[in-house]
Formats: sequence, C-alpha cells, structure tokens
Amino acid sequence: MPQPLRIAIAGALGRMGRQMAQTIAADPRLELIARFHRPGSTGEGLVERDEALALADVVIDFTTPAASAELAKACAALGGPALVIGSTGFDRTELEAIAEAAKKIAIVRSGSYSLGLNMLTGLVERAARALGADDCDIEVFEAHHRMKIDAPSGTALMLGEAAARGRGVELNDVAKRARDGLVGARPTGEIGFAVVRGGSIVGEHSVSFLTKGETLTLSHAAGDRSMFARGAIAAALWIAGRPPGEYEMRDVLGFIAS
Repeated sequence: MPQPLRIAIAGALGRMGRQMAQTIAADPRLELIARFHRPGSTGEGLVERDEALALADVVIDFTTPAASAELAKACAALGGPALVIGSTGFDRTELEAIAEAAKKIAIVRSGSYSLGLNMLTGLVERAARALGADDCDIEVFEAHHRMKIDAPSGTALMLGEAAARGRGVELNDVAKRARDGLVGARPTGEIGFAVVRGGSIVGEHSVSFLTKGETLTLSHAAGDRSMFARGAIAAALWIAGRPPGEYEMRDVLGFIAS
C-alpha cells in the first residue's frame, strides 16, 4: 500500500487552515505531518515553519500574499517541498517572487480551488470567444463575507482573465473595477467588476454576457469551505513529484485550451 502524502498546513489557525486540517484527517491518502502559523505562534500542536518544511512533501497555504511569497522563497531555497497556494490579492512583486521560486519547485497557484468554479472558468472563456465584444458586454459579480480583505476576489479576477483570454486581450487593458459618478457610456470591450462584502457569505460568483434584448449569466455559489479544501487536496496529490513550474487548476483538472 503506498505511503500517505505528507502535508503541512500554513496559516493553520485561520478559517481555511482549520478546514484543511479536518479534511486531510479524513483522507487516508494523506498524512497531516505539521501545522504552522505566524512566527512565534504556539499551542495546538503548531511547529515552526522550517521544521514543517523539512517534514512535508507538499505545503498547502491559504494565508496572505506577502506570507505566501515568503513561503515560496523558503521552499525554493530548500529545493522543496512542493507548494499549493490559495492566497489571493497578490501585487506584481509578490507574483514575481512566486514565479522565481517556481523555477526550483513545483507550485500550484489558483484564485479558487473549487472544482465547480474551475469548470465555470472554462465555460466563461468559451462564451467570451463566441460572443463578440462589439455587441456583448461582460460583467463579473462576486460577493463574500465581511472579513475578506481583497477585492475583486481572486476568483473574480480568474473569471475576468478567462473572459479576456476568450477575446484574445489582456484583462488589465479592458478591466473596469469600479464605477462612480458621471462615468460616461460604456466603452466597447470593457469587462466590468461588481463587488459585495457582508455577513458570512462564503462566496458567490457570476459572469453575465449582456447583448441587446437578452442576458446570459453563468454562476456558482459556495455552500461551505470544504469544497475549497477538497480542491486543494486534489492539487496537492497532483503536484507531488512534478517538475518545477507554476501550475494552475486547469493543469490539475487536465483542461485543454481550445
């Protein structure tokens, strides 16, 4: 019988860290080998980061952009373990640090580990390819709990990237992240974003394609965080033993661009 994959959890005291621990404990393919949080955090069986990295085959990380970038550097300096990153809201410098680390270790980074949302991403790309910018507007909507610190969400941006990819453009060139005041008529080809923060919403996302006389909306609603944990586990099982590189959930799920 194969040995269980040894998993360490970064951000172990956070919401997703606790959910990951529960989900891993119930999966016989995995062994929760170590849990760590911020430097100096103690109790609840926590260890220091470097000890966790020495024990693990894969680290699953749902923390903050800065912490994830530093973790990627630390893993790369050791030549492993592999890394599954679920943090969102990265700036350019942090993304460059992760890309540099991926030259030495295997990294999966995704705006969402929901299998359903990743299926939605593929559908959005196909719809954007079929519905031209001249007569179809695209709006991305997302809603999350009041404690979420970044906006638009990483998943919303992932959906926006899919729409832009379908149209053969760069999202940064066509994105409209906010509207306020006298903004004028909508430019052709714009991809808009709308954001709600409040209550305990786990996550709601939709992409609307608006033409004259009709609207097509593709949507997904999260019931609880266990779905993100299951997706992260799928990524961890896939990434173990892979060559260095930065991968995404489309790779994990075997999607083929068309």
